[in-house]
Amino acid sequence: MGAGYLGNAGVFLVQTLFGLFCLAVLLRLLLQWVRADFYNPLAQFLVKVTNPALRPLRRFIPGYAGIDFAALVLALTLQLIELVLVDAILDRGFNIPGLLVRSVAGVATILVYIFIGSILIQAIISWVNPTGYNPVTAILYRLNEPMLAPARRLMPPIGGIDLSPLAVLIVLQLVLLLIIAPLSDIGMALSLGRL
Repeated sequence: MGAGYLGNAGVFLVQTLFGLFCLAVLLRLLLQWVRADFYNPLAQFLVKVTNPALRPLRRFIPGYAGIDFAALVLALTLQLIELVLVDAILDRGFNIPGLLVRSVAGVATILVYIFIGSILIQAIISWVNPTGYNPVTAILYRLNEPMLAPARRLMPPIGGIDLSPLAVLIVLQLVLLLIIAPLSDIGMALSLGRL
């Protein structure tokens, strides 16, 4: 198909569809990990969207220590399929070790962006309506608090301003730059036979 207009449209569609579903699976994984309220409307939406794919996997892949390994395997599989389709559309060669490394890097990237986005949304909501209750706010608090609490202990609020979200965002960006980007580059080099 090549990388012309049709190829670019195909890559966009594949990345969007697989990316959104992988995002839903990883959000569900994270919400289970932090023991969020699954009667929350957002959590209910994620359960209904991801259950058809997760239910069969759970028969063979059990969870352990609060981690839903079926969801993790599903997310890695979705990333793997997405990469195979994109490489096929772009007529790029690929091999299994490179695809596996790139899949892990892709899932890790989505996880980091989930935290970056949720921290930014929580910060904006705290500026606009700090005392109001919203089901999304409860989910965001439950999701972000495991990272924000240690940062808050290291950096207590200064003059009533909590700088812990800024500190966590800086660390997450460094994780993207120093860990995930090199991992993705190694996966691409393996896929193209340069390693």
